[in-house]
Amino acid sequence: MKPIHCLTAAFAATCLLASSVVNAQEASYPTRPVNLVVPFAAGGPTDAMARILAQRLGERLGQQVVVDNRGGAGGSIAAELVARSKADGYTLFFGTTGTMAINPSLYANLRYDPVKDFAPVSLMATTMNVLVVNRQLPVKTLDDLVKLTKTKPNELTYGSAGNGSSNHLSGELFRSAADIRINHIPYKGSAPALVDLLAGRISMMFDTIAQQTQNIAAGKVTALAVNGPTRSPLLPDVPTAQQAGLDDFDVTIWYGVLAPVGTPESIVNRLQREIAAIMGTEDMKARMQKDGATAQSTTPAEFADLIKNDTAKWAPVVKNSGASLN
Repeated sequence: MKPIHCLTAAFAATCLLASSVVNAQEASYPTRPVNLVVPFAAGGPTDAMARILAQRLGERLGQQVVVDNRGGAGGSIAAELVARSKADGYTLFFGTTGTMAINPSLYANLRYDPVKDFAPVSLMATTMNVLVVNRQLPVKTLDDLVKLTKTKPNELTYGSAGNGSSNHLSGELFRSAADIRINHIPYKGSAPALVDLLAGRISMMFDTIAQQTQNIAAGKVTALAVNGPTRSPLLPDVPTAQQAGLDDFDVTIWYGVLAPVGTPESIVNRLQREIAAIMGTEDMKARMQKDGATAQSTTPAEFADLIKNDTAKWAPVVKNSGASLN
């Protein structure tokens, strides 16, 4: 029988060797392509954001970053896939406000935990919606609209891309903040809702700024307010909802990168540094502004706090809306 001290020394040497191998793997990361799972179909705004980042991130990492679109269930299918993936930095998630902060309250049987199952890396960009009304509506300001809804309770309508979508919940938050009664009309996507808005069949809609700039400029709709903390460079003459007199109405939509929980801290930090460098370039800032967004970056801890705070913010909004999905 070998002396105990020999076994202890052998065990220590084995641990040291294993640790050295792991450290070497982390230091050389990445050695193969990285998968960036996007929770929505190709061609949409989330996919566009992800592809811009994937290209630049791949250039900085020296390995291709492959966009993997996994749509369905409001992004839950993709989120669960990443949450169950190996925590080695080769499978990343392109998370949104919806997948990380709204879905926990919206889906009755969510099969991932946005806080416990992920290691936040960094925010990538933020954007906001603009409240537009059809031209037949006799209003010029947000205050005009609020007054009109109070003279016609439950007569005005707002369209959305579907129950639980950001424009649906923006409308619900507006209804609550302004203490008004308006009816929600869900559609299968923003496009058909916009068709009915332009035709005057619905009263209003919260939509992406990039989607509405041409309609606003052409006079096809009237823009009343953007629902973010600051005015948009694309719509400098349109006030924020708070500037228009509606306090505590801020619906900032964000996009960011996360990894499965347990991903080595050194890899998370490497990814965070690269994303911060990318989003800090003037070229990327200009590209985001063109799309109605603002380039952003955060530390992993700051991103984690944002997810927790927004989850708490949206929980009562979802509950009050009555929206619930399986």
